[in-house]
Amino acid sequence: MLGFPCNQFGAQEPGTDEEIQEFATSKYQVNFPLFSKIEVNGDKSCELFQWLKSHQANPDGKPDISWNFTKFLVNKNGAVVARFEPQVTPEEIAAQLDNYL
Repeated sequence: MLGFPCNQFGAQEPGTDEEIQEFATSKYQVNFPLFSKIEVNGDKSCELFQWLKSHQANPDGKPDISWNFTKFLVNKNGAVVARFEPQVTPEEIAAQLDNYL
């Protein structure tokens, strides 16, 4: 799991990278890598999310990320095999991993 903070959704990530890291580890016990804050939608969307979104649209068929905690599953060959909307928990994804790997 990799985390990419984004402040495009209700200004939920206004802090610096260091502040976000501290908050995520102290409040939520995050133990996976957190990268620098990025944009995931719009003209300044980072290339990684442009690529992820181009391979898996949301359930409405639209590419844009609707809210924080959208998750993408990439297999060992680098193919985007699934996209999970924010309400899907990591535990729900874990239960499905055998279907994708």
